[in-house]
Amino acid sequence: MKATRLGAAGLAAALLGALVAATPASATPDAAGATTATAACTTDPATPKRQFRALWIASVTNIDWPSKASQTAPDQVARQKAEYLEWLDLAERLNHNAVVVQVRPTADAFWPSPHEPWSEYLTGVRGQDPGWDPLAFLVDESHKRNLEFHAWMNPYRVSMPAPGGAGADISKLAPNHPARQHPDWVFAYPPAGVAGSRLYYNPGIPEVREFVETAMMDAVKRYDIDAVHFDDYFYPYPSGTHQYPDDATFAQYNRGFTDKADWRRDNINLLIQEMNAKIKAVKPWVKFGVSPFGIWRNKSADPLGSDTTGSQSYDIISADTRKWVKEEWIDYIVPQLYWYIGQYPAADYARLVPWWAETVRGTRVQLYIGQADYKSGDPAYGSFWMNPRELSDHLTLNRSYPEVQGNIHFSAVQVRANRLGATDIYAAEHYSRPALIPTMSHLPAKPLLMPVVTRSVREDDGVRLSWQQPADGVGPLGTATSYAIYRFDGVKLAGKCDFADATHLVDTVRATDGRVQSWVDTTAEPGKRYTYYVTALDRLANESPASPPAFVLR
Repeated sequence: MKATRLGAAGLAAALLGALVAATPASATPDAAGATTATAACTTDPATPKRQFRALWIASVTNIDWPSKASQTAPDQVARQKAEYLEWLDLAERLNHNAVVVQVRPTADAFWPSPHEPWSEYLTGVRGQDPGWDPLAFLVDESHKRNLEFHAWMNPYRVSMPAPGGAGADISKLAPNHPARQHPDWVFAYPPAGVAGSRLYYNPGIPEVREFVETAMMDAVKRYDIDAVHFDDYFYPYPSGTHQYPDDATFAQYNRGFTDKADWRRDNINLLIQEMNAKIKAVKPWVKFGVSPFGIWRNKSADPLGSDTTGSQSYDIISADTRKWVKEEWIDYIVPQLYWYIGQYPAADYARLVPWWAETVRGTRVQLYIGQADYKSGDPAYGSFWMNPRELSDHLTLNRSYPEVQGNIHFSAVQVRANRLGATDIYAAEHYSRPALIPTMSHLPAKPLLMPVVTRSVREDDGVRLSWQQPADGVGPLGTATSYAIYRFDGVKLAGKCDFADATHLVDTVRATDGRVQSWVDTTAEPGKRYTYYVTALDRLANESPASPPAFVLR
């Protein structure tokens, strides 16, 4: 948004208001994302002011977007754009505030990358130019809806199994694929000729790690993304008794390690540590998050582990996720807790949530939970998932742990399917109001002046508010990226606690270019009196003091 200036009197009033205003937004966030100013307020746990809410939108094998059908549509680009806007419509209906979109599914790109070929999931042909820049569109349209855009990338996966994918056949990759230029960078796992075989970049080769970081950083540098997001694919998940073909790599690049398992974990640790450092060096405000397999280690294997007996990411995919949290190499973690509550000793949701809450406690890493919407209403996953309230019960349980600051739902098509009405249930019980993104106090921020509402009038389609942002981004002041609008029935002067949850939060909107910002409350009832307040938010959702009240009397 361009900086705007009010007249001297207006600016003086705004500065005075910013100094004397005492809203929760100006308080210091604590480790759980609450604020010291609102800690004593009684809030409704069903309408938290801040909560991360997102859809995973998967592109690999055309799971969510773009659809397989779009590849052969005569208006391919228009079809794919329309499909994406439908996902944003769904996110808005559910009062989500972010989308996590897979833009580098198999060492390829959803943007014109100088390092990697175009993704086959756009056109059906590996390496084919789709004729447009999907990532630019995805980011721009998400931001128009005031949704954070988290660019989901897979570091090492190069291909998917045949017959749909290239499998272990390097000659079936795009002609310009780096793996064809450097065949020594990849290995097939499970071995070629075994069902499910596919290609992976070898995490133990330093040049590989540097290359994949460079390829992913291209998107960070060139696009206005809000975060980089990894899922749970690091070293491949084990397949039978097949071993990774990395003996020679270990011999050449062991860095003094004598235990191969420790070396593999260190390879992934270096990727996580280096990627975070590179992101922050270029754009300190861009977040870095990982959504790992939900079990780090079992208590039987490590006293620090969880009360579970399932597979352990520490051992099976060389992902020391607890270390990433404790070292604060990531900004958020989203364990995939794709299990039900109760009577499942291998991985009980009710046992894992408190373990992860304890793991992030005292760190600056935020905890969101990955939810298995794909299991809801599918009898293949057992009777517990035939309970339409299972997912809502998950979100209710999360309320007992203040460290849990949000959820991501897998995946978009399953959320939309709404089997058993499960999506409707959890949306009504937990996402009935908008919510602001949780703040991250360790990322850069400048103070924001409060907006000045210049007009509040009733029109045919609702109540229109207009406001200006004084000294926006000038000098030591921050830039308003979006705005939050609060509405109270009747004529009312709001107090601190009135802003402590989302009871009165009616919308958030993206800032636009120009001196005057405008928004219409289409839900306002004709003839009813209202009081409105507007706050400014920077790109990390830090909030300004509230504007002076704006009254609508008729």
